[in-house]
Amino acid sequence: MDAPTLVTPRLILRPLSQADFDDYAAMWADERVTRFIGGEPRDRTTSWAKFLSAAGLWPLCGFGYWTFTDRETGAFLGNGGLSRFERGIPELEGVAEAGWAIAPAGWGRGLATEAMQAVLNWGHAELALPEVRCIIDPENAPSRRVAAKLGFTQFAETRDAKGDILLFRKTFAPAT
Repeated sequence: MDAPTLVTPRLILRPLSQADFDDYAAMWADERVTRFIGGEPRDRTTSWAKFLSAAGLWPLCGFGYWTFTDRETGAFLGNGGLSRFERGIPELEGVAEAGWAIAPAGWGRGLATEAMQAVLNWGHAELALPEVRCIIDPENAPSRRVAAKLGFTQFAETRDAKGDILLFRKTFAPAT
């Protein structure tokens, strides 16, 4: 399956493309972005592997990540979507995992909420997902606010190789 294009009032969510890689790598090399996601800026080699992984979700899982762009200018603003990264966290097994990252130039404008609401609406309408989960660093207050606005609620805490993480879930009413 190929990623569909989703349009929101301010954003276009489109499939990742080779043309996005430089902006993607620059975002993930920024320590402000990775502070709560992995803890360390990524080098280009690591970013390339993660970029390929995100693009590869679509044919394997039927869902994946999008590039978030400004609807008016086409500027790269971030990426995110739904995943299965096999993190070894039992609470994520067999459930689509939501994830998002916004480049610092887009912070504080509600773009993550807007993008991920479109993703969640698509996942529920097109895939009839009964539930989506996400993980967030306990100190990442902005992402915790995004999750709350999207209707996620915390249901567990755990620890992985990077440290403590909070687990959140959003359930959808069955389609009628």
